[in-house]
Amino acid sequence: MRKVFRTIWTVLAMAAMAAVVAVLLLWRGADGTSGNLVIVSPHQEGIQVEFGRAFSEWHERKYGTPVKIDWIDVGGTTKDEYYVRSSFQEHPEGGDFDIFFGGGTDPYLAFAELGITVPYRLSEAQLPKLPKDIGGIPLYDPSFHWYGTSLTSFGILYNKAVSKRMGLPYPKTWEDLADPRFFGVVSLADPRYSGSIRMMFEIMLQGYGWQKGFDLIIRMSANCPSFVHNSSQAVREVTLGEAACGLAIDFYAWAEIAEGGPDNMGFVMPTGLTLMNPDSIAILRGAPHLDLAREFVRFVLSEEGQRLWVLPVGASGGPQKYALRRMAILPSIYETHGESAITANPFEMRTVMTYDREKGGIRKDLINDLIGAVAIDTHAELKRAYKAIIDRGMPEAYLRRLSRLPLTEQEGLEMAKEKWKDASFRAGKIADWIEQSRRKLGDIVRELS
Repeated sequence: MRKVFRTIWTVLAMAAMAAVVAVLLLWRGADGTSGNLVIVSPHQEGIQVEFGRAFSEWHERKYGTPVKIDWIDVGGTTKDEYYVRSSFQEHPEGGDFDIFFGGGTDPYLAFAELGITVPYRLSEAQLPKLPKDIGGIPLYDPSFHWYGTSLTSFGILYNKAVSKRMGLPYPKTWEDLADPRFFGVVSLADPRYSGSIRMMFEIMLQGYGWQKGFDLIIRMSANCPSFVHNSSQAVREVTLGEAACGLAIDFYAWAEIAEGGPDNMGFVMPTGLTLMNPDSIAILRGAPHLDLAREFVRFVLSEEGQRLWVLPVGASGGPQKYALRRMAILPSIYETHGESAITANPFEMRTVMTYDREKGGIRKDLINDLIGAVAIDTHAELKRAYKAIIDRGMPEAYLRRLSRLPLTEQEGLEMAKEKWKDASFRAGKIADWIEQSRRKLGDIVRELS
């Protein structure tokens, strides 16, 4: 019966999304265009406003005409990616939008594989200014289907006042969030809805290894009172004092520190166990305003465009209304702009881990579903089991049982390559994992009661 309900829910969700796509396709107009440039982007309003204004002004200075941009966001990276894919299923030749902007790199790898993006090589004057990679992570596609536009890293946001009141240390490592002292005060988002949280969990799995990484994820999840849907909600809970700490993207954390003040809020990137991830841009196949789309990509990757990420509001060449607080992808920006609102230079940071992007991409959906089964869909049972273990003095045998998994890393990788594309197989495995997890957690509670 659970499989039937899951299938029905999936069908209804896809139907609802299809309705959204249909409405937005009607919105584009009878002639297939809308405004001067159509950009699908999960980027927050501030980025859309500042880059829209600055690009229009730049274009007017260079060519004598301003530019109007129509921004489309149907609810975050995952939904925006699905929206674009659905549109290309309806119109394989494209022509609905010009650019996809933001959302990390995962959508761009998928788009390139599906032939949804078109290559665009920057000029010989501009391209050499872009580093090819950072810490082994590519910053643009060798075939020029996508480019990183800014750099994002990850860490832990913490509320100093809440920590002091509860007698908690300030967290410094990922392991700290699994500490029993943090039971009930860790804010997390569901990785099935939050790409940034998914990336942080993948970093832990690759940095610590499969078993230890999952041990941390499961215990960290047990310390979370309830999962929220997106990473911005998670960091907001910390700022409001509803949690002592939580996983955070750097720019969300810096924004909350700016609002709450450095005396009240802190942010740490675990030494050696985080990485830089490019937030990217690509031109989509059939772009109705191809030349203008190329101009926008050139602008975003120019020094003038890159200054918008790092400069404070009101600074010459900086944003006028919204501080973006993101790390630029051009190294030259850190050498020439001392008034930057960003204190970190990503090109001076070091990491001890080697991130395997191919492996992370292949198993993305499987890892999300596995975490969902062992930590989120069984969250109430997980919290009860961990609390019982804490109350009994953290016996090692029960901690091992708590984080016992239904498959090995190699089994998971092989399953992700092919079988996970079979909806029926996938739904059946998820149901089995949930059932196994509930049985395991229930046994722990009964035995320790």
